[in-house]
Amino acid sequence: MSTKVLAGASVLLVAAMGLGGCATHTTPNTFNRSEVGRAQSVERGVVESVRAVTIQNDSRGVATATGAVLGGIAGSTLGSGSRANTAGAVAGAVGGGAAGNALARSARQGLEVTVRLESGRTIAVIQDGQPNDFRVGDRVQVASDGVTTRVTR
Repeated sequence: MSTKVLAGASVLLVAAMGLGGCATHTTPNTFNRSEVGRAQSVERGVVESVRAVTIQNDSRGVATATGAVLGGIAGSTLGSGSRANTAGAVAGAVGGGAAGNALARSARQGLEVTVRLESGRTIAVIQDGQPNDFRVGDRVQVASDGVTTRVTR
């Protein structure tokens, strides 16, 4: 295998890992690095309703653009002449853009948990999970840092 092919494959692998790392999950047990050590207020309450939802990743074009750029770079390393490199760059950009767009538009199963807090307020929290994770009447705690809110038992 030539050095150019290995370099192109390496760039594609790094791009795929980077785009996959953009996905965030909001399970009660998953925390982002920025959340570590940040104080959270905790309230207790009772689950009033639970429903299944679909959580779709934001498609703001960043993943598409990143995929196109990285695909173009990887594609340009394939071939032995300037025309082949140009054709490879164009094909790589199109393929990388499509892959990035598909990653950005992916969806996953989630749930909306509506909780009546002891304070009397009612809130709804959307997070990753399955509808059978909570039942109406469950006593839960709601932790929030003002940005991210999680419902746990």
